[in-house]
This record gives sequence, structure tokens and C-alpha cells, in this order.
Amino acid sequence: MKVVTLSSPGGLDKLQIGESADAQAPGPGEIRVRIHASSLNFHDFAVVTGGIPTEDGRIPMSDGAGVVEAIGEGVDEFAVGDHVVSTFFPNWLAGSACIDDFTTTPGDGVDGYAREYVTRPTHWFTHAPQGYSHAEAATLTTAGLTAWRALVVDGGLKAGDTVLTLGTGGVSVFALQLAKLMGAKVIATSSSDEKIERLRTLGADHTINYKSEPSWGKRVQELTGGRGADHVIEVGGPGTLPESIDAVRIGGHIALIGVLTGRAGDVPTAKLMAKQARLQGLIVGSRTHQQEMIRAINANGLRPVLDRSFPLEDIADAFRHEEAGRHFGKICLEF
Repeated sequence: MKVVTLSSPGGLDKLQIGESADAQAPGPGEIRVRIHASSLNFHDFAVVTGGIPTEDGRIPMSDGAGVVEAIGEGVDEFAVGDHVVSTFFPNWLAGSACIDDFTTTPGDGVDGYAREYVTRPTHWFTHAPQGYSHAEAATLTTAGLTAWRALVVDGGLKAGDTVLTLGTGGVSVFALQLAKLMGAKVIATSSSDEKIERLRTLGADHTINYKSEPSWGKRVQELTGGRGADHVIEVGGPGTLPESIDAVRIGGHIALIGVLTGRAGDVPTAKLMAKQARLQGLIVGSRTHQQEMIRAINANGLRPVLDRSFPLEDIADAFRHEEAGRHFGKICLEF
């Protein structure tokens, strides 16, 4: 089978395309999956460029979607031919958060899905949404589930709420779609007028170009009549958090998801305290969260926004496309 491995200490020129023996036959409680697609995330980019160190020879990519080709003894949740999608934390099945690292995350602590076949225990996968392509399904493992948990699980999103999304990456676009699906209003930011037009076509009620309006937190207050946003999808980190605190309503919820502007920085704690807002960090979600999200997708027909797909052998070019920052929605590998 085709497989991509990463040589330590990382770098896009360290991604190697090769051949390996096909995955072994499934044992009791296992399934063998023919992987057909993966999607790129900032976490994957950090791994392949060496920002997150991993073992020499690691198979990257945390998202994987494909078809069950064989089942082991005792497997009754899946059948041959089922379309499935991977889970980000294979051992976090349900309940409150119980993992604070990536030691069990495919593509980081263990081998991931930049390969054609894999054999894993059943709980490493869930069913994919009905009618989804493999590329569409592969967007759910990380980006889709992060947005779902931020808004629905942790945020308790309800119709009539106002959601602020930052940028046009996978999580932010999913958050916009989920918020509109559930009857919320959305204020979306971008530095690109072209992307702002696309945000509007997806249903954004208001848009802000954060380059021309650097005090966008104040602008959110104006757009909401001085109330502020109920939910903020904070993907920037220290460079954007002060504006997010300005933007959130008193008693609102800021989901701290990303660190695109850096891993550390000053936080206006007095302002956060005065706002009495909840600043909650999160990393993706559990298998049960993913199953709940997929039931919602099956009921409402949400489809992810795909920017562009690359073949597996062009994985380095796919990450260069992500690094350039011109994408809107999800970048995928299809093979």
C-alpha cells in the first residue's frame, strides 16, 4: 500500500512517499479500513513542519475516512462496506474531558491516516454521515467536531444567540454553518474582502474586515446594540484574545481553540473578570460527541465547505497551500 512517513525533525521536504505491506487482518473487536481521504488541520501542519516533535518515521494525518473491508470476531457495530470516519482521541469514548496531550492522537503520538489501509479497534471510528463523500467525512474528525463541541456541547448554543467567528479556516467555517443551522446569528471576520463575500453566501449576518477595522471587538458591540456576542470561536490565541474579550457579552462564552498568533501572551485578565465571561480551552471532543454531531448532520443535511483536494503523493503541496493561507474551508487529500 501507499504510505507517507515523516523523517525527524520534520519539514515538508521530510515527507516521504513509499510502499508498505497492507494492514493486517482484523483480530477480535477490530476492523480493517481502506482509507480514501484525509483533511489538513493546523495540528497536522505543526507535526509535519516539526513544530510538534514526533517519532522518526511517523505516518502523519489525524483525520481518516474510508470503507470497512473486513471485520474481526465479535464486531457488530460495523459491517463490510460501511463508510466510516476516524476519531481524534480514540480512547476518549464519552464523558467529560480526560486527555490533555496528543500521545494517543493519530498522526502525532501514534501513526495516522496518510496511508491506504489501517486495522484498528472499532472505537477508533464512527459511521460517516449518510451520503457524504470520503473527503467530506474526513473534515469532521478535527475541525467539524471542534466547532460542534465549542458551540453545542460546551456553549449550549440556542436559537437567537449571536456567534462570532474568526477567519475562514475549517473550524470557523463549520462554526458558521452550525450556528446558522441552529437558528443563531453570526458575525464573521476576515482580512479578505473576497472571502467576506463567501462568508455572506454561507449566511453570515454581519462581516468585519479586521484589517480595516482592527478594533473589531468594539464593532461587534455596535452590531449587537451594546450586548456583545454570546459565543466567540477564538482560533487566534494571544494576538486576538483581547479583542474577543471586548466582543463577548457579559457572562458570555469564549471557546479558546487555536494558537495561530502564538502559544503565549498577555491576557487582559481584569477585563475578562469584569465581563464575567467564561474562557474555556478545548481540544476536539469524544467519540460520543462525534456520534451526536453526525446524527445532527444526518437530520439536517449540513455539507462541509471543501477548498481543494490533492492526491496523497502531493501531500507537501497540500500543506504549502494551507501555509499560504488562501484557502476557504477544508483542504483534503483523496486517494
